[in-house]
Amino acid sequence: MQERIYLSPPHMSGNEMKYIQEAFDSNWIAPLGTNVDKFEEEICAYVGMEHGLALSSGTAGIHLALKYFDVGPGDYVFCSDLTFAGSCNPILYQYANPVFIDSEPETWNMSPIALEKAFEWAKKENKMPKAVIIVDLYGQSADYDALLPICEHYGVPVIEDAAEALGASYKGKKCGSFGHIGIFSFNGNKIITTSGGGMIVSNDEEAIKKMRFWATQSREPAKHYEHKEVGYNYRMSNICAGIGRGQLEVLDERIMAKEKIRERYKKEFENLPLSLMPISTGNASNYWLSVIKLNNNSSTMIDDIIGELESNNIESRHTWKPMSLQPIFNECLTFTHYYEKSFGNELFLYGVCLPSGSNLSLKMQDMIITKIKGLFK
Repeated sequence: MQERIYLSPPHMSGNEMKYIQEAFDSNWIAPLGTNVDKFEEEICAYVGMEHGLALSSGTAGIHLALKYFDVGPGDYVFCSDLTFAGSCNPILYQYANPVFIDSEPETWNMSPIALEKAFEWAKKENKMPKAVIIVDLYGQSADYDALLPICEHYGVPVIEDAAEALGASYKGKKCGSFGHIGIFSFNGNKIITTSGGGMIVSNDEEAIKKMRFWATQSREPAKHYEHKEVGYNYRMSNICAGIGRGQLEVLDERIMAKEKIRERYKKEFENLPLSLMPISTGNASNYWLSVIKLNNNSSTMIDDIIGELESNNIESRHTWKPMSLQPIFNECLTFTHYYEKSFGNELFLYGVCLPSGSNLSLKMQDMIITKIKGLFK
């Protein structure tokens, strides 16, 4: 059996050990330390935001953002439907009600049409959301020129879940900088990793200060341990932050490598009854994952592709299963892009994520391409 080809494995730069060694030399092994401070500063400088908060996960960041916007029992939060559960599980942490918003064909991200439908319902039913979580899917920005004015019209703040989109941009502005609060993930499969971790960015200094307080167990500034609010153990380790600093140095190189992989897939598959996730006008993706969508009338099915690749020790995966189809969320309200059907459901039925690691060799690409083409002969 050949060596396994993974969907999006970690890709070390070789610079990480320098920062990790600095942490060991200074004996700052536990959370907090120079690497954490510097990593926050460096991410903020990269995306053009003023303040950062390094955390144990992107999900922790969404949780703190919801808490900051005073989301509580019985409240409503709008969230992209086509996403990973980490985007919306924190809504349940706060005992609030998720309302899911469908995707649009142009970006596969949140549909402005569906969002407007949801706000019209909320206004009529007096159930206005406390926040809107907009996801930047598979490394591509949502259409913020269309989405933000809707949220501003109704006076509802935006949390940008840019977990998959570090390095991507929309009309020259980096992802993570569109919401009142932006969230990144540095999980092992992301374009850069800290092993596990995440970060909040915002231009709101007071918001960052408050969330930093909660993330460090809400410890009051007293000589003894004093706590007046519920807190969380959400801060990033100084070791993990050192990994992130070494990874950030090669982020732009990783984006270029992933773009080349996507372009190769696009060229090789151009005569097959499938298409790649579109890159919409004004968007500069980070190409985190290359995702194909079969034509609805294709005789080849997604399970055929996944099965054929797996039989050759190649990892692939369905697109995200929409949250509204998940058993835990199946009673939640959902607003669709089309009148009677969900575009996100269609993507789940006909979409598959292909190996897209920045260290994917040409030989590995050849094997993947050959196996997929063979299914259509």
